[in-house]
Amino acid sequence: MALTYTPAGELGSPCPDFSLPSVDGQSYSLKDFSSARILVVGFICSHCPYVQAVEDRLIRLARSWNGQDAQFVGICSNDPSDYPEDAPAELKKRWLEKAYGFPYLIDESQATARAFGAVCTPDFFVYDSSRQIGR
Repeated sequence: MALTYTPAGELGSPCPDFSLPSVDGQSYSLKDFSSARILVVGFICSHCPYVQAVEDRLIRLARSWNGQDAQFVGICSNDPSDYPEDAPAELKKRWLEKAYGFPYLIDESQATARAFGAVCTPDFFVYDSSRQIGR
């Protein structure tokens, strides 16, 4: 198994802007989360055993912060032709079954993943109220 490491984000780095469809048919952009004091962006997917290992804890963590100025957002950037479990319909099915409670976005072009510097799943990025990597 090859190990891939996401480069650490530099403190103060701004959150990349994005506009992506959600598994529920809505569309979200960075500005939709402007009222949250903390923004947690997680690059996740259905097929990855590492995501599966932390998925329930991630969902519980997001719920525990619900209403406390923190917003979680999941993004899947995988190609469903390579990973059929990561096709939009399958992502929606899992999102509903697990009752994620936060938006799950689809990055079909992988441009958003590249903008964030996400290279594997799970990859998490945490931003403060000014949408910079926390200081």
